[in-house]
Amino acid sequence: MAQGATVQAPGLSTFLKSLKTTPVDPSVEHLISLLKRRQIRNSRPCALATTALLLRVVGEFKGRDAAKLVERIRQVGRRLTSAQPREVVVGNIVRRVLGLVREVVDENADGQTPTGSEPGHATPHAHHDSLHRPSLNSSISTFSPLKHAVAEPMHTSIYADNMSDSSELSRRPPLLTSHTSYAPTSTAPLVNSLFGLFSQPAETPSNTSTPTGQTSPNGKSTLTALNLERLADLSRGQPTLDLKGEVMEGIRELQDELETSDKQIAEVALEHIHANEIILTHTASTTVQKFLLFAARKRKFTVVHAETYPHDHTATHGILLTGKKRESNPDDDEDSDRWKPLTEAGIQVYVIPDSHIFAIMSRVNKVILATHTVLANGSLVAAAGAHMIAKAAKEHKTPVVVLSGVYKLSPVYPFDIDELIEHGDAGSVVPYEDGEFVDKVDVENPLYDYVPADLVDLYITNLGGHAPSYLYRIVADHYRSEDITL
Repeated sequence: MAQGATVQAPGLSTFLKSLKTTPVDPSVEHLISLLKRRQIRNSRPCALATTALLLRVVGEFKGRDAAKLVERIRQVGRRLTSAQPREVVVGNIVRRVLGLVREVVDENADGQTPTGSEPGHATPHAHHDSLHRPSLNSSISTFSPLKHAVAEPMHTSIYADNMSDSSELSRRPPLLTSHTSYAPTSTAPLVNSLFGLFSQPAETPSNTSTPTGQTSPNGKSTLTALNLERLADLSRGQPTLDLKGEVMEGIRELQDELETSDKQIAEVALEHIHANEIILTHTASTTVQKFLLFAARKRKFTVVHAETYPHDHTATHGILLTGKKRESNPDDDEDSDRWKPLTEAGIQVYVIPDSHIFAIMSRVNKVILATHTVLANGSLVAAAGAHMIAKAAKEHKTPVVVLSGVYKLSPVYPFDIDELIEHGDAGSVVPYEDGEFVDKVDVENPLYDYVPADLVDLYITNLGGHAPSYLYRIVADHYRSEDITL
């Protein structure tokens, strides 16, 4: 090896460079290895790596079949998410790209079957038919209990006699009951009482049919098979569609979103930070630092920064003193993003240990937190210490503001909170040199905290400010229900 050559540690920068010359399949294995070894970690680096890899996957795809492209992306996505399930943003990016494919096919499907209708059904225009309503901008997640409220009859002959051109009310279909929803071939009279909703259906589906949501003999769910078949039919009917080119353009726009999200969040800082306020934050977050720096151009305020020992205290001290997060790792992509510290902008900054947070909270006007992942119900997973800060803020009636790019917003619901929390080296909390003490206690060192939605007052994303209860709407706008389960 040459004497002046430097060896870079594996990380985001080396992976992005290797993508230019390495084939797709070895690149997938490379990223899986980096995720498993935690050499690429945190939301933004994982999102950048996943987006760049999927751009190569789509670029080397051969053919015009949208169903095969979706299956290829989904196959890669399953492997990436299983390599590091706690990096939820990897699955977010995969679902966004899958939605791009479906969106491109739907937008170019002139005269084809509308989105949401099954192949083989013609769209009626003469009368209202609940089976073929106009397609909405989004659909209800399969995780939502509302999904079961949109069950529709499989046969329209039940209310065909009620159709009339002279009356608007007569064109409305009758109330769905257990008989019309689950026994479409039944000739039983309609049940007008609410008690009919809980009655046992007169007929049950055949044992040979595959119920919705269950797997068919080929291993795929019936709903997934229908969606893929519909995509294949639409793509075959559009011989001039440049599927690969349009999807790659959409992925490049997604990369631009990742690069500019922090800037877009920072541009609204003056609307939320006022003069002479005391702001409490923690962790060495790039998003939070840029947000505070933008407000420091025209506002004078005070920042109280919790050092978050033992995880981010070194990076926190570095970002406050020099404007650089980690001096020890030159390969870290975020090291190249250098900015001046808050103190050079004329902002008073006080670094406190985590144990002083509750004592000082009575003097704080606003809490600004960064996040690792935002879940669909408005809760979030953030660096360890965030839950304690949010609880103390609620006790003192202090508003909690969370900064997050939309790419961190996941359609996943926190059914098992423990699975979302990653644990680190216990030796950083209690040194192993204290052998007698370590043998007598169980030491846990969680790297992240789960913060419920009721402890958050406002989310600020690159699309603006939103209440936690409104995040479901953003999920519906950015993810397709067919792609929730990879």
